[in-house]
Amino acid sequence: MNFNQVTIKDIARELGISPSTVSRALKDHPDISVETKKAVHALAEKLNYQPNTVALNLRQRKTNTIGVIIPEIVHFFFSTVISGIEDIAYQAGYNVILAQSNESYQREVTDMKALYNSRVDGMLLSLSRETENFDHIESIIAKGVPLVFYDRMYNSPNCSKVIVDDYTGAKEAVQHMIDQDCKKIAHLMAAPNLAISIDRLKGYEDALRENKMEPNPEWIVECRSGTFEEGKRATKKLLSMPNPPDSIFANNDPMAMGAMMAIKEKGLKIPQDVALVGFSNWFFGQLLEPPLTTVDQPGFEMGQEAARILIKQIEMKEKNKGEPVHETKTLKAKLIVRASSLKKDSLKK
Repeated sequence: MNFNQVTIKDIARELGISPSTVSRALKDHPDISVETKKAVHALAEKLNYQPNTVALNLRQRKTNTIGVIIPEIVHFFFSTVISGIEDIAYQAGYNVILAQSNESYQREVTDMKALYNSRVDGMLLSLSRETENFDHIESIIAKGVPLVFYDRMYNSPNCSKVIVDDYTGAKEAVQHMIDQDCKKIAHLMAAPNLAISIDRLKGYEDALRENKMEPNPEWIVECRSGTFEEGKRATKKLLSMPNPPDSIFANNDPMAMGAMMAIKEKGLKIPQDVALVGFSNWFFGQLLEPPLTTVDQPGFEMGQEAARILIKQIEMKEKNKGEPVHETKTLKAKLIVRASSLKKDSLKK
């Protein structure tokens, strides 16, 4: 007998009883005698019997697996989100299947189908930059699959969301720049179809207006891909204007890094000539020269909260406790001030 692949049938054959009796003995069924239970458990332990969890899960129509669709694995923020998701999922006995949309709508659609066909118990989703049609998501929700958005979402009433307070984070960043005597603040905006882009733009505009500074449409440059290269191109465009900005608030840190490169190539100093603030607190930001001021997003906490909510909904569904109450959890962002924005301090030196 191969002890590494022991089945209930093997135990039944050794003891001369039926497989169903073995199964009920292992589950401590009251109809099975104490002597039989002892014999079954003793032999199961001796043979190192392990239940076939795959077959068990299929019978229970549950796989103890959650699917996660992430826009970019290389993005430092999303890598921290994954860690938070796995922290909670593994503690609760769930495995995680990870799929990367690579900021592609078509890949997102394909990933959702693949996860559904893999019989995941629920999904966690952050939208790609390209996603403007949500039929594929509504279809999955209509099939009864629990789904929770994290970070990037749309206003669906049919699922829960875990987001960062992007509006307040952006507003505090721009207020900090104003406090540093920045007068002409530009904004590198990300894809306008994403709620996070709209919220950060609104925070930028409201901070200006509250300080009696009207936003200049020429200083708001759309960068749909949100990349280093696009941030660099957009900043070159801004700096070539007859009336260039004296500061830039970027929608994310990669764009801010691209902006930093363009400013330096122009022969200008940061922050004396152009102050700079990013968003998302990439690890690399503190290694730049000068170190980058940014808005920190609690990615690990976001992953934890999203996983907790999803697992709660999965287990409510399993126990037939009715429709889940969809919730929106908003986490606070925190401004991390470094040298790239400290215009006042740099001018004193």
